[in-house]
Amino acid sequence: MAIILTVAGAFSLLFKWLKQPVVLAYIVAGVVISFIIPRDDPEYENISTWAEIGIIFLLFGLGLEFSFKKLMKVGSTAFVATLFIVISMIGLGYITGICFGWSPMKSLFLGAMLCMSSTMIIIKVFGDLKLTSKNFAGIVLGILIIEDLVAVLLMVLLSTVAVSKNFEGMDLLYSLFKLIAFLLFWFVFGTYLIPTFLRRMKRFLNDETILVVSLAFCTGMVFLATYAGFSAALGAFIMGSILSETIDSEKIEHLILPIKDFFGLVFFVSVGMMVQISSLGEFIVPILIISLVVIFGQMIFATGGILLSGQNLKTAVSAGFSLTQIGEFSYIIGALGLSLGVIDNSLYQIIISASIITIFTTPYMMKLADPVNAFLAKKIPGKWQKFLNKDTSGARPVNQDSLWKKLLTDMAKIVGIYFFICIIIVNFALFVGVPIVQKLPVVQQWLPQTYGNIVWAAIILILVSPFLRAIMVKKNHSVEFEKLWASNRINRGPLIFTILFRAVLCGGLIMYVLMHLFQTNAIIMVALTIIFLMVFAASKQLKKQSIMIERRFKKNFNEKEMHAQSRAVVSKGFANHVLARDLHLAEFPILPHYSIVGKTLQELNFRQYFGVNVVTIVRGSRRINIPNGGERIYPNDHIVLLGTDRQMDLFQKRLEEKRQKYANYEETRSWEVQMEQIQIDDKSHLLGKTIRTSGIHDTFGCLVVGIERNNLSMQNPDLDLTLEEGDILWLIGEYDKVKKLSKL
Repeated sequence: MAIILTVAGAFSLLFKWLKQPVVLAYIVAGVVISFIIPRDDPEYENISTWAEIGIIFLLFGLGLEFSFKKLMKVGSTAFVATLFIVISMIGLGYITGICFGWSPMKSLFLGAMLCMSSTMIIIKVFGDLKLTSKNFAGIVLGILIIEDLVAVLLMVLLSTVAVSKNFEGMDLLYSLFKLIAFLLFWFVFGTYLIPTFLRRMKRFLNDETILVVSLAFCTGMVFLATYAGFSAALGAFIMGSILSETIDSEKIEHLILPIKDFFGLVFFVSVGMMVQISSLGEFIVPILIISLVVIFGQMIFATGGILLSGQNLKTAVSAGFSLTQIGEFSYIIGALGLSLGVIDNSLYQIIISASIITIFTTPYMMKLADPVNAFLAKKIPGKWQKFLNKDTSGARPVNQDSLWKKLLTDMAKIVGIYFFICIIIVNFALFVGVPIVQKLPVVQQWLPQTYGNIVWAAIILILVSPFLRAIMVKKNHSVEFEKLWASNRINRGPLIFTILFRAVLCGGLIMYVLMHLFQTNAIIMVALTIIFLMVFAASKQLKKQSIMIERRFKKNFNEKEMHAQSRAVVSKGFANHVLARDLHLAEFPILPHYSIVGKTLQELNFRQYFGVNVVTIVRGSRRINIPNGGERIYPNDHIVLLGTDRQMDLFQKRLEEKRQKYANYEETRSWEVQMEQIQIDDKSHLLGKTIRTSGIHDTFGCLVVGIERNNLSMQNPDLDLTLEEGDILWLIGEYDKVKKLSKL
């Protein structure tokens, strides 16, 4: 550990000085350490264990930044583009591997490792090149969010494929269903319980306890995921995404950051330690070819995918050129392949080396986007340019959804979510809970088979009853249902069918439970099922419970968003209304030394000089939307501007020039105020003058707070007091000014 931290620390400082990503520093440090620690050293096993812990905390941190709520907000552009990129790059990587003569399994893992871009690198380069406020940056970040989830899904699916040695079949389908069920169940269950727990325990949660509790949640979910047959990384990611929906997510992310950085360091160093410099010469051709495949493949497919999603050519090229690197998930997928024995160490080394090359080229590819856009603007015919730069604002006539469409959509959501929860509860109870409990001696003694099954059937039905009632009854008294019922008698048949269909669905689940636990006549089963359905539908207590469950889930799910909206500079709805084509919103904080401070918007005239419009001024908790020309800019205001990328660049450049000008001024040394004493002698220029006329305050900027005269002390002396020989003055002022004054 001493060697790892020393070498990694040295290289991180070096790479910071070279303005390169710190991830590269850790990988290079690992390469250097591989020369210090022999590969047959038993310490390598310990390093692997620490690296696995590193993966857990990296994925936990990634989950905290991810959140399913973000996934729902990224829009169709990111979904369409990501799907196109992932499928295309996996296919391209697979074909590349086959061309090298590698096995289909090895080629499949190669494709999976090439389809992921680097979130850490892109965010860093965006910050360095000041691209964060660009319109395309939001699309890129949306793609990265979806790629994170795709990577987690790929890890599970690749594990199944590697173990079964088969690309198709029921095993793969079952694994996919099992994965989706695990994700959705814990997301719903966790969102229902964890935010409520944190809210009720808030008075006990200081920084230390919230760190311990969040780590307990993380490792607990890791245990459950591995117990269910998934990877530890999946469990960490799920818990991170659940906690990301709480209002404490930012604090948890801040507290967990040092742990994530430390263990992540060990992981990336272990990645570098896998590289064998001596054998890289024989892999130089695959390394260069795979690097070019990634750069040109992502450049073409990312640009094409974003164009397919409806964005214009300029946005697509800028976003596509930002994704041309191999991401951190590739290392994790590679480590998975190594552990399963389906890829060898040579492919891992090739991927790491290609990753380093593509990371180094990322800033240059981003800078290349503007010249390529200018070149394409000259070379592409006007007809094609008009087609590629079509309006993407989405400003189309809005057709109001029909009552049927809205009613059936709402019903489908309710039935899908609640029925899925019921299936999970029933199957978990029947195939996990019942067998475990029935083996207990106490249960065998006091609850024989039949009585035990009756108790279990009652427990299962009680657990699912609120959800079954919601499936059957919810939306039966909605505005849409009643309007359709009253407007036309023809509608009544289909409406009754929706009720019967949901009742049959719930009845089928009840019969499934009864048939699994009891061997009895089918007629009795149907009769019992009908009785249960009638009791569930009529029960006011179940109605109350189902409403409380739904309200709590919605409150927990939207808690962070509502909290954020109350503090947001611009609401999401407001942003969506003004967002159009190349225009977008950007926020700029106003520092106290900026030259625009104190001036009115009419004097500044941003629209004339920069082409931007001031949409909102945020002043503390107050928002001034669409301010008039007489509104002044004050220190620490946040102004929200609407404009194009070019206009934002001009405005930001002007602010940066002012910031740099005053940065040099702020670096000049400023002495702190301190207390000093000086004595008046017979040669002092202050002798015979009053405190007011001595210039102590006006000339030297010092304050007389006391005088000692004839062994007597006077605090805050009168300003007209005449200074005499032997007086000792107590002064407060800056050191250099007091020193000048003492020479008098």
